[in-house]
Amino acid sequence: MLILLPPSEGKTAATAGAPVDPAGLRLPGLAPARTRVLNRLVALCKRTSERSVADSLNVLGLSAGQRDEVARNATLHTAPAARAAEVYTGVLYEALDPSSLAPASQKWLDDTALVFSGLWGVVGPGDRIPAYRCSIGVTLPPIGGLTSYWKKVLKPALDPLPGPVLDLRSGAYVAMWAPGAQSCQVRVLHERVAGGEVKRSVVSHFNKATKGRLVRALAEERAAPATADELVTAMRDLKFTVEERPAPEGRPRQLDVVVTEI
Repeated sequence: MLILLPPSEGKTAATAGAPVDPAGLRLPGLAPARTRVLNRLVALCKRTSERSVADSLNVLGLSAGQRDEVARNATLHTAPAARAAEVYTGVLYEALDPSSLAPASQKWLDDTALVFSGLWGVVGPGDRIPAYRCSIGVTLPPIGGLTSYWKKVLKPALDPLPGPVLDLRSGAYVAMWAPGAQSCQVRVLHERVAGGEVKRSVVSHFNKATKGRLVRALAEERAAPATADELVTAMRDLKFTVEERPAPEGRPRQLDVVVTEI
């Protein structure tokens, strides 16, 4: 089983520790591709003239008030690294709270989950990385668009991995790799009663919290489904309300997780 996660925009920088080793991350065969992006990102952000910094901000889609992010990227070769599950600090990871999992569940998470990244391609939650700023929507000179770059690199690396796949990525990161028919894509619906009628709406910000709680529940159970059907059953056994929408044959299954509280 694989769980596919997005990164978080918010990150907590490590205060001590050795720097990242691209070959020491999950799927070490990706090290050359990772190193290429890392080197180009550092080179972009090391430039210090006002014009160069403005260009770096523009390339990375950052505002003038985020110059510190550019400066931090310039030090990525030597910056301290920490577990990815501790570096990523967005809503999903707060709900998942990986550091509080029992050791066996934490190992299950490290072995089962992959976090997609514009800089690293994919990393495991236990991989040691520095805090960085580089979204998948970046066009990084001279590499080009990172979505296209990683799509070519990740397909041969990820296609052989065993399923089923629980795909919890956000839209931009879904384009990096298509896992196929034994995968389940999840959206979160908020169900409430308004004016005497039951209404449902797609939630945005808080869908990440639900996804974090779902991954935590699976980790605590150390779930081991062998098929997409067994994965859906495991989610329902954990008391999640899961409904399936029609999907074209051969495409990922479309699941709605329905919540009454967000």
